[in-house]
Amino acid sequence: MTAMGETTTPPLAAAERAAALREELRRHEHLYYVKDAPEISDAAYDTLMNELKRLEAEHPELLTADSPTQRVGGKPAEGFKKVRHSRPMLSLDNAYSADELADWDRRVRELAGLLPVEYVAELKMDGLSIALRYEATGNGGARLQSGVTRGDGQTGEDVTSNIRTIRSVPLMIGAGALKRAGLPQAFEVRGEAVMPEAAFERLNEEREQEGLPAAVNPRNAAAGTLRTLEPGIVARRRLDFYAYFLLVEGEYWPQGQEATLDALSALGFRVNGQRRVVRTVEEMTAFIDAAEAGRDALGYEIDGVVLKVDSHLTQQRLGYTGRAPRWAIAYKFTAKSGVTQVNGITVQVGRTGKLTPVAELTPVFIGGTTVSRATLHNADFIERLGLRLGDFVRVERGGDVIPKVVEVVEDAGHARGSEQFVFPVECPECHSAVVRAEGEVDFRCANAACPAKLRESLLHFGRRDVMNIEGLGEAVVQQLLDRGLVADVAGLYALTEAQLTGLERFAEKSARALLGEIEGSKRAGLARVLMGLGIRFVGVRTAELLAEEFGSIDALKAATAEELERVEEVGPRISQAILEYFAQPENLALIESLRAAGVDMTAERKVRTSQLAGLTFVLTGTLPTLTREEAKRRIEDAGGKTAGSVSKKTSYVVAGEDAGSKLDKALELKVPVVDEAGLLALLEGGA
Repeated sequence: MTAMGETTTPPLAAAERAAALREELRRHEHLYYVKDAPEISDAAYDTLMNELKRLEAEHPELLTADSPTQRVGGKPAEGFKKVRHSRPMLSLDNAYSADELADWDRRVRELAGLLPVEYVAELKMDGLSIALRYEATGNGGARLQSGVTRGDGQTGEDVTSNIRTIRSVPLMIGAGALKRAGLPQAFEVRGEAVMPEAAFERLNEEREQEGLPAAVNPRNAAAGTLRTLEPGIVARRRLDFYAYFLLVEGEYWPQGQEATLDALSALGFRVNGQRRVVRTVEEMTAFIDAAEAGRDALGYEIDGVVLKVDSHLTQQRLGYTGRAPRWAIAYKFTAKSGVTQVNGITVQVGRTGKLTPVAELTPVFIGGTTVSRATLHNADFIERLGLRLGDFVRVERGGDVIPKVVEVVEDAGHARGSEQFVFPVECPECHSAVVRAEGEVDFRCANAACPAKLRESLLHFGRRDVMNIEGLGEAVVQQLLDRGLVADVAGLYALTEAQLTGLERFAEKSARALLGEIEGSKRAGLARVLMGLGIRFVGVRTAELLAEEFGSIDALKAATAEELERVEEVGPRISQAILEYFAQPENLALIESLRAAGVDMTAERKVRTSQLAGLTFVLTGTLPTLTREEAKRRIEDAGGKTAGSVSKKTSYVVAGEDAGSKLDKALELKVPVVDEAGLLALLEGGA
């Protein structure tokens, strides 16, 4: 039966629409949960899900066991061992208004009867849900046994080695802490792994320097980080973990939600301090309004507030639907987005020659900023959107920072544009041909002397984390180019005070200051020079490792692919990019110009020995005294290599406590296995 004013969709139309919605929702679930590459916002996804729920409620015969309304999420990614959860990690139903909260509160109280109803209001962290299992130790404490992602809610991925790198996750919990919390030695903690905004900004700076596309938002960056097969990379990205659930023998902690959070704090977990016990819808909305007003100052992303019934007894009475608990709900903030019209599309050229289309928009106010331009990523993205000039689009500030077009708005109030956008076949700056290498999505300008590439190269060269030339901003660089004062980055070192004082807004003092910055950059060292040269895929970390390994630009130039790939984190793609760079005569000429200008292109080599040369090691489990990173460093300093998986080519597996499937694989393949003492003996005496 439908309410007054509502209409029921005819059965045939409902069946067709439900089938289409299921297919679309499954596609978006795959993009979100498996590929970490969502195409639509959470609000748009929820709209599709709610429409399917309505159709299935009107026509129960359409409900199927595999409908997206009946399950939690997407499939786990390949590459990690799959682990079944002690109890399902369910999603939450959503609310978007005070009226929806009031309806939920009414339903809770009706079902609870005479049982107590109070709620704990908590910030909804925008990260990746994780389950941490702890087991008993012999001294009365507890040890981290495993860390598992949410996956599809029933089965997740074992990412324990990566979880161990998160500093806010306790690896051991003492008997005293367990006693204070009132917990046994075996239990499970659930919470959210998040990437702080500062870490997210650093990550995107590194990706830009390496010629990679920017990460979409901190949530996806956190998910991608935890599914990286190299724990060292996870450690450098500095994720955080916030705990919010506690389970013993597969059941939620019976003391209630507020007591759970207190117990987690007593155990040493990071628990979000911004929470409150609320009793009425008015108190809920007051907390929500305060949380939304203060979200920009948190230093991490939140996308709403979660409200949970505090009493465990009441939670048990309320129970669950097919995919969510009845005793909790997520109030989602209004997305920082807006609808505006695309007036044109321009194409920018970056320092690597990459062509990036940018939408020119009718200005729209989003999240405190007027947005008039937004990225369209690449030609394939425009084609996927079906975008035409004159279309109305929804624009979001990616991670609430970078404006991006997320969808074309198609409804009665927004007419579609008529003119198709044709991606240019020549560079908009120098009119040279553009090319797209096989397997890449980006078009690039083929002209090495393209002025746009030079402009971006100069700006990149002067960046604080590259050659650190303060004052070399866009206005200065453009004037230097307009007046023909520099033809490449080496030209900066030939600038004179007279040339600079001839620029707009440049007096003697500012000219001397810039020249002083340029002179000081000569001492930046090899790693920063390598960054400044703009070699594809060579970011901060790779440049440092190359500098430590080779010690000079000449030694690096002379290196073979095999020698390059001995360096940590340098694989075939990076080595090929380095070889291609040094194969170009114009690049060699640039290096000689920098040398002639007095730029230091040397570094202190890291002392390495050769007793483990030619040997490959795989590390598994927890070693008694060495951390995983320390063991890896010592192996590589002795000339050995480390790998993430066991194969017939593995020389030794170094197994510690809680060694897992890698040890099993080593035994199966008859690969020699040593413990920490055996590794130290190899390091001292060689193989």
